[in-house]
Amino acid sequence: MAIFIMLTRLSHHALQSPPSLEDLSHQVMTRIRKECPEVKWQSSFAVLGPADYLDVFTAPDIATATKVATIIRTFGHATTEVWAATEWDRFVELVRDLPSASAASG
Repeated sequence: MAIFIMLTRLSHHALQSPPSLEDLSHQVMTRIRKECPEVKWQSSFAVLGPADYLDVFTAPDIATATKVATIIRTFGHATTEVWAATEWDRFVELVRDLPSASAASG
């Protein structure tokens, strides 16, 4: 399964009260579980910065990750940004045998 990082920013019209946030979150997750049962949520964070939330999830492919982001957008209250991620140890394995920049240009 591939790992994805998703940043979500809510519109200022999204929430009328703190309980409405919890209700919206429940509705979104119910829909994602129904439409994308193979997706596994790893972590969710409220963050300070240009995004409101950062979620980490696994999905079998980019198409499924795109579906997750689209489901969130269909509720009409958010924009999303999805990044594919590679765990550090796996990244090191992938690049270990690449030639150095000086070797590649010479």
